[in-house]
Amino acid sequence: RLHVNIYDTVQTQFVVPSEAVSLEQGEDNPKLKAHSDLEFNHNSSPFEFWITRRSDPSGLPLFDTRTLSLPPTPIAPVIPDDNSTALDGFPLVFEDQYLQLTSALPLDTNIYGLGEVFASSGFRRDVGTNGGRGTIQTMWARNSPDPLDENIYGSHSVYLEHRYDAKTGLSQSHGVFQFSAAGSDILLLTPPSSPVSLIQYRLIGGTLDFYFFAGPSPQAVIEQYGALVGRPTWQPAWGFGFHLCRWGYSDVNETREQVVRMREAGIPLEVMWNDIDVLHALRDFTTDPVSFPADQVKGFIEELTSNHQHYIPIVDAAIAVLVNDTDVYDTYTKGDELDVWMKNPDGSEYLGHVWPGYTVFPDWFANNTLELWAESLRNWSSAGVNFSGIWLDMNEPASFCNGSCGTGADLAAATIPTSHFPGTPGNLVTDYPEGYNSTIWGPSGNLTINGTLTYGDDTTTPALSKRAVGAAAEPGVDLNSPRYAIHNADGPVWANTVSTNATHANGAAELDVHNLWGLMEEKTTHLSLLALRPTKRPFLISRSTFASAGKWTGHWLGDNTSKWKYMYLSIQGVLQFQLFQIPFVGADACGFRGNTDEELCNRWMQLAAFTPFYRNHNERSALSQEPYRWDSVANASRTAINIRYSLLPYWYTLFANASLHGSPPVRALFFEFPDEPELFAVDRQFLVGRDLLVTPVLTPNVSTVEGIFPGQGRVIWRDWYTHKVVDAAISQNTSLDAPLGHINVHIRDGAALLLYGEPAYTIEETRAGPFSLLVVQAADGYAFGTVYLDDGESVPPTPNTTLTITASKGTVTIRPRGDFYISQKLREITVLGAGRTAPGKVVVNGKAVRGWKFDKGVEKLVITSGVCGLDLNAPVRISWG
Repeated sequence: RLHVNIYDTVQTQFVVPSEAVSLEQGEDNPKLKAHSDLEFNHNSSPFEFWITRRSDPSGLPLFDTRTLSLPPTPIAPVIPDDNSTALDGFPLVFEDQYLQLTSALPLDTNIYGLGEVFASSGFRRDVGTNGGRGTIQTMWARNSPDPLDENIYGSHSVYLEHRYDAKTGLSQSHGVFQFSAAGSDILLLTPPSSPVSLIQYRLIGGTLDFYFFAGPSPQAVIEQYGALVGRPTWQPAWGFGFHLCRWGYSDVNETREQVVRMREAGIPLEVMWNDIDVLHALRDFTTDPVSFPADQVKGFIEELTSNHQHYIPIVDAAIAVLVNDTDVYDTYTKGDELDVWMKNPDGSEYLGHVWPGYTVFPDWFANNTLELWAESLRNWSSAGVNFSGIWLDMNEPASFCNGSCGTGADLAAATIPTSHFPGTPGNLVTDYPEGYNSTIWGPSGNLTINGTLTYGDDTTTPALSKRAVGAAAEPGVDLNSPRYAIHNADGPVWANTVSTNATHANGAAELDVHNLWGLMEEKTTHLSLLALRPTKRPFLISRSTFASAGKWTGHWLGDNTSKWKYMYLSIQGVLQFQLFQIPFVGADACGFRGNTDEELCNRWMQLAAFTPFYRNHNERSALSQEPYRWDSVANASRTAINIRYSLLPYWYTLFANASLHGSPPVRALFFEFPDEPELFAVDRQFLVGRDLLVTPVLTPNVSTVEGIFPGQGRVIWRDWYTHKVVDAAISQNTSLDAPLGHINVHIRDGAALLLYGEPAYTIEETRAGPFSLLVVQAADGYAFGTVYLDDGESVPPTPNTTLTITASKGTVTIRPRGDFYISQKLREITVLGAGRTAPGKVVVNGKAVRGWKFDKGVEKLVITSGVCGLDLNAPVRISWG
């Protein structure tokens, strides 16, 4: 990588402190200047720089701020309804509250990243060509229920660019990371008749601190970014199970009922969650004494634990203040004593308004905040809420009022803002997925009623919200706001959050550290959980994220909507966060906001089973959507979870590689097939690791789905269920059968997957069962795979063993390396592509065995006798011929 930092010589501009993000230091090796593939070039007057590849001296620069490389100016607004996209020139600007830098890009280049966002253009970002408007990506953490093309919860100013050379048929990738917590706009534009596209950075603070990653493959770029900001935390094995939640479980008995009914339906449930319903007066670290009495919650969690299941409660960002002299709330009182709350400029406590009423906000830069947080979690656990993990929400941070609205207010008069609750008058939940008309069919959401299909294309549904570009430049902006108004979709930067003039213990203003708030809470919570249980891996799911957050937490994609559109958008969300090094990510299956219906929930429960974090969650007052509610959804869920649990060794290994190397567990198709331009915009399919291609149904009322098979005919793809070779079109879509309840999954040749042979109800029970091995030989007999195994919960470094599986024509070998004892035995081996004729004999570890079958139609050899009970702590060799 190459580091270019443009900063003020007196160094008064705010920079991200190392206590928030600790970047890996570069090598102190002068030889790198002569041998690194990345070269820094510059002109002194005016200062301009460009980055080139030493390996491609005649190629286009990777980043180029020279005026001669940019289009001539002035340029009228590139986005016609946004005057801020008028370009009068491209100078380097460095002022206290406005910094600007522009680079030329190849025309219509492939850009990925820059988020968090649900982009209407898809995973590949809109650079303003081929009819696109271009992109204004705003970096300003914001509480908003997953709108299109707006800033939302997280801020990640890193992108991957993928360039294809049509002459050579080869591609190269590189990455660019702009390291700053400042609010900013990042513009991707292509002016009319311009021979180039461009990227422009507009910051309202900080410095212009850039890191460039050489790649040259997409995976290498992602790994290099991970090496800089920090690789993902290790996930406990149970985290890969199915999670269930909803806002609106009225008491502990209704919560317990879900656990009972899931088991009765035979749908595996690993983790039960509670939303803010569990809290007393919606105050963090409490339980409601009437609906969730502490002793009953304790008993409920003990029941879960005895059945190898887990429990996760919510922690919101804001902490309630005492409302009168008789009020008791230990977290606030202790925090007041330790002086850990954010302040107004005059030193008084900053008081916002969130779920509990008037609230304070933790100052993560204060000396004693970790002490308070750890003590609050420890006391909560000791009181009976023996959680396995924590869910962090509202941590942009969100506030329902603007400014310190509690300052000088009558605190006793504060009320819980129930008007924000779905289901209350004026806020009823009436929306349904595209194609379901509740005025005709009623509120059930059923696929059929009295034998009649409920889908109809005459349904009218409100359009998804999309930003009116330039909405940030509204009248009434605080005069103390920066003079450049970033395109924050809420308008002023202080709207619906903590005011930007609030202060921190280190002297920083909230304006400079707003985007770090969620990250700092995640780090503090992670460290608190480690202090509580030093040998156990912390499990966190959080909403607002920043660079390096993956070291501390996983992420869910926020308050999505029960629409087919949002099921599709969840794929780009998962892919974005692989690039951001927060790979443990997923969407609320079946949708959170609005009512789902049977067909959408059926398809979504299957899709979500192939994403890292797998949870069904919806809002209060909406149609219940637990997977047992419809028989077809229950069947689809059982099928998908069975596959997911059988694949746990594969998932676990992918995440071990993420934690060790930064490798993305879920991949866009072009990550693995970078020289196939037909894949560069594909975001309706994805790969799990190298070997599994997932092609979900993303539209209603269909029984087929179109999907492309990468490899341009050089790769053999087999159906997961039948093991048959797919007769796929080359570089074009192939139509696949997809009846309701079926998700298309295909295995790539050359794969060697260790599976759990008997998927059970929980992860612990599944992990205790035997293994099976699936080997998919390529035409030349090659297959390869690795499996990482440990106890699934200890904080590394911990005993572990890696199995290396290799195959050639007529042989498969397994070699263990490590110090973790593998107690489970290998029960069965299946080899696909084993030959066109049945073998004369099969030999396992030097002994001929008879217990095998051969299926000529799919060239499948299944070996059972002589394998059952096979010890994987020693080398294994299987041969046939």
